Amino acid sequence: MERWQLTETYASRSGMVRWDRFGDPDGEPLVLLHGTPFSSFIWRDLSRALARGHRIHVWDMPGYGASEKTGDQDISLEALTGVFAELLDHWGVTEPLVVAHDSGGAVALGAHLMRGVPYRRLALVDAVALSPWGSAFSGLVGRHAEVFGRLPHSAHRALIRDYVGSASSPGLRPGTLDALVEPWLTPEGQAAFYRQLTCRLDDKRYTDAMEGRYGTVDLPVLVCWGEDDAWVPVERGRELASRIPAARLSVIPGAGHLLPEDKPAELATELFAFLHEPG
Repeated sequence: MERWQLTETYASRSGMVRWDRFGDPDGEPLVLLHGTPFSSFIWRDLSRALARGHRIHVWDMPGYGASEKTGDQDISLEALTGVFAELLDHWGVTEPLVVAHDSGGAVALGAHLMRGVPYRRLALVDAVALSPWGSAFSGLVGRHAEVFGRLPHSAHRALIRDYVGSASSPGLRPGTLDALVEPWLTPEGQAAFYRQLTCRLDDKRYTDAMEGRYGTVDLPVLVCWGEDDAWVPVERGRELASRIPAARLSVIPGAGHLLPEDKPAELATELFAFLHEPG
């Protein structure tokens, strides 16, 4: 199994957060946000590729990855947006470069549009931003989480491996799939997996509230999408790019929703060019 370890902790209002920082200590801050049901593990290749000249910050959101998972924590998109703003203050980071995947895109957009957090540049990768979003599977499970939460461990493991694997178009390497599902296989992880899918059902109101503000985004934005994304179709990416005045769209062939896993070299090339554009 591929290893990825976050060495720092932060006590957020939604529970203990695992995070880390590496790269050039004097470089421009670059923050990477993961989505649902993933973790900062998806950034392990991209973060190394972008570390030169950047001070990289990665974190597992509360309820995900190595961060705390409890039954009473608030892991709504609104709450996660608040935790993100808290972390930026904790890190002493102002006006960072931001790259966000899946529901991390909603968190990044929410921090900027709803809380006034400034960025220098923003890259949105297969982002949750426009309704309807979420797969048919996630909606079904979210509506019946209490039932699915009682599945025997073997059935739960098979279900989650199939679900996470469906986010990739070419298919995930066995070690990568193992690492992506590992946080959800403990008893607390199993409960957290179904809990976060239930939470995402209500979160559509959060993204709906932001949609009318996309036209006010006044910083450089790159929208990257996997052409074969089966979770959030590429048409959503095209529409999102058309709604943000300064946005540029890049569609990457042969990639699904897990673009950082499916085509890391191609994504790194796009991000490196975007992050180093003058102005």
